Amino acid sequence: MIRFSRPALMAIGLIGTCLAGHPALATSLAELYQSQTIVNGQGEEHRQAGFKVCLDKVLVRVSGDQRLPAKPQMTALRDKAGSFVSSFRYRDRMEGIPNHDDQGTYDRPHDLTCQYTPPVIDKVLAELGSKPWLGERPIISVLLAVQDARQHFVLASDGDESPYMAESFQSAAGPLAMKIVIPSKAALVKAGAIFEQVRALSPELLAGTVGNEELLAGSLVWSDKELGWIADWRLAMNGKAYKWQVRGVNFDEAFRVAMRGAAQILSGNGQPE
Repeated sequence: MIRFSRPALMAIGLIGTCLAGHPALATSLAELYQSQTIVNGQGEEHRQAGFKVCLDKVLVRVSGDQRLPAKPQMTALRDKAGSFVSSFRYRDRMEGIPNHDDQGTYDRPHDLTCQYTPPVIDKVLAELGSKPWLGERPIISVLLAVQDARQHFVLASDGDESPYMAESFQSAAGPLAMKIVIPSKAALVKAGAIFEQVRALSPELLAGTVGNEELLAGSLVWSDKELGWIADWRLAMNGKAYKWQVRGVNFDEAFRVAMRGAAQILSGNGQPE
């Protein structure tokens, strides 16, 4: 198996951090206890459906535990999801675009942002056997090998092989109040990181951090049989190696699975499912 040297891994993380600029400020408590979804209008039916989705999201966001929405107790909790919301607001996603007809007046897509108070959500988490994951969230350094029928490459923040992947990965981190660093092409070259090395990287080789960052390594392979991407993710924490996989998805979902898994591990909630 091809191995990275420890200095090479650190170079990727440290150079990526420098090029990314100053890290964002730690998420405030108010920001942590909020979630967002898209609804098809401001009517009561859409709002109540949005409250249910936002409840699932805020519980995972606050706890880091992606298993919570699948718990049987969630059925009853979703039925009263609106009662947990302290305030909410809308943003018209088509702001500035005039309605084309009367129908458009009622079902324009909106971002629905729900705000919650910590005692309310903490109580719900306790009922589910969970607890808040407070404190500053770790920064995650991403090493990702990508392969499809035409090309293979290591994902770079300024790469042009698939210009939307880096943006999509960043978007996947936001709902979990986390921050990722994707190395630049220059950082990858300096570290000698090539496709075969990144694809071969296993959790057993990871010491858990790259500089001041956690290291998330992955491979993303297109499969005609699966009609989508096969994504394998690896992360180590406290000397234990974790692996998880998703198959037959678009890369947006592959990155969401990566971040949900990383959050579950780093929050102390164990193996991603």
